[in-house]
Amino acid sequence: MNFLSILNIIILLALLSILYFMQKKHVSFSKRVFTGLGLGILFGVILQLFYEPTSEVITISNDWFGLIGNGYVKLLQMIVMPLVFISIISAFTRLKKSNNLGKISGLVIGTLLITTAIAAGIGIASSIGFDLKAIDINSGDAEALRGQQLEESLGQVQSTTIPQKVLGFLPANPFLDLTGARPTSTIAVVIFAAFIGVALLGIRRKNPEQAAFFQKMVEAVYTVIMRIVTLVLRLTPYGILALMAKTVAGSNLDAILKLGKFVMASYIALIAMFIVHLIILAVLGLSPKKYVKKVLPVLTFAFTSRTSAGTMPLNIDAQKSKLGVSESVANFAASFGVSIGQNGCAGIYPAMVAVMIAPTAGIDPLSPSFIATLIIVVMISSFGVAGVGGGATFATLIVLSTLNLPVALAGLLISVEPLIDMGRTALNVSGSMVSGVVTSKILGELDTDTYNSDEDLSSENKAS
Repeated sequence: MNFLSILNIIILLALLSILYFMQKKHVSFSKRVFTGLGLGILFGVILQLFYEPTSEVITISNDWFGLIGNGYVKLLQMIVMPLVFISIISAFTRLKKSNNLGKISGLVIGTLLITTAIAAGIGIASSIGFDLKAIDINSGDAEALRGQQLEESLGQVQSTTIPQKVLGFLPANPFLDLTGARPTSTIAVVIFAAFIGVALLGIRRKNPEQAAFFQKMVEAVYTVIMRIVTLVLRLTPYGILALMAKTVAGSNLDAILKLGKFVMASYIALIAMFIVHLIILAVLGLSPKKYVKKVLPVLTFAFTSRTSAGTMPLNIDAQKSKLGVSESVANFAASFGVSIGQNGCAGIYPAMVAVMIAPTAGIDPLSPSFIATLIIVVMISSFGVAGVGGGATFATLIVLSTLNLPVALAGLLISVEPLIDMGRTALNVSGSMVSGVVTSKILGELDTDTYNSDEDLSSENKAS
C-alpha cells in the first residue's frame, strides 16, 4: 500500500470521527445522514481532482472504503431474511381477521403494478422526448463485451416459461431461501411465513393455549431481531459516507459525459415518477411534504447503496414509525416491493431501453400498439426482479426478448449503469413505501397522527 492511499484512508477516518462526535452530541439521525452524504460527495470530488478513477491510489483506497461502506450493506443484508420471516409471522399474530390477508396482499401488489405501469409510460415519454436512439451511442470494447454477456444471459431467460417463473416463487426448500440464494427468495420466504401464519390462525381457534405459547415465542424472537436492526441502523451515516466517497471517486466522468443525454433523461423520468408518488399521497389527503421529510434518510441510503433488499430494514421501520403504516402492511409492502413492481428497475429503465432500441429493429416507438404492448410487458416482467444489483438488467432482458428486440445494444449503457442505478433504487424503495401507505389508508389502518407528527419515533433515533 502506498503513502497516498494511506493518507486517503486517514482522511476518511477523520470524516467518520466527525459523525461520531455528532452522534455523541445527540444530533438528529437525519442530520447525521445528510452530513455523511455531503462529506462523502465532497471527499469523492476532491479525489477525482487529484487522481484518475482507475489509478492504483483510488483502487486501493476504494477497497478500504468498501470495508466500511459495503460492510454496512452486508450487515443490513444479513438481517433481511430473518426480519422478513419473523415480521410476517408476527403480523399474523396481530391479525384480527384472516380475510385481511387477501386484502393486504391484493392492495400492495396492485399498487406496485399500477405504479410500475405509470413508470413505464413516463420512461417511454422521456425516451421519446429526448429522442434517445441506440444507434447514436458509440460502442467501445467494454460495451461490446457487455453486449456479448447479455446475449449469453438471454438464453437462460428465454428458456424459462411463465409457469416455471411462477413455480420459482414457491419455497421448495425454505431454509435455502432463508439464505437468499435465489432472486425470488424474498417472496418465497414471505409465502413460507404466511403458511405458518395461516396455520397459527387455525390453531388459535382449536387450541388457543398452544397458539398463545407460540405467539409469545414469536414476540420474543421479533424483539431480538428488531434490537439487531436498531444496532445496525446506528451505522447508517458512516456507511453512507464511505459508500458515497467510493462511488464518486471511482466514477468515470468522461464516460458519463458521453452519455449525459441518457443520464439526464433517466433522472427526469425518475423525478417525474417520484412526483407521481407524491400526487398519489395528496389524492389520499396525506401531506407529500411530510412524506418527503420522513423518508428522505431511507431514500438516501437506497441511493448510495443501490440495494432495495438491503434497504428493507430501514423501509419497514420508516413505514411503521414515521408514516403510521400498520405493522402487517409494512412487512408485506417492503417484502413484496423487493421483487415485484419496482418502479425504477422494472418500470422506467426497461421501457426507456426498449424505446431506444426499437428503431434498430424497424419498429416505430411512437406506434400506439407498440407503446401499449411495452407497458403490459413491463408490468408482467416486473415479477421476480431481485432487489439487488442486476435486477434492472434482468427485467430489461425479459422485456427486450419478449418484444424480439436485440438485447446486445443494452450493453451500450454499461458506463452509466451505476449512476442511474442509484436513482432507480431510491425510486424502487419509495414505490414500496407508497404501496404500504396506500394499502393502510384504504383499509383504515393508517395512523394519521404518526404520519403528520413531527416527532421521530424511528428505531435509529431510539438507538442514538
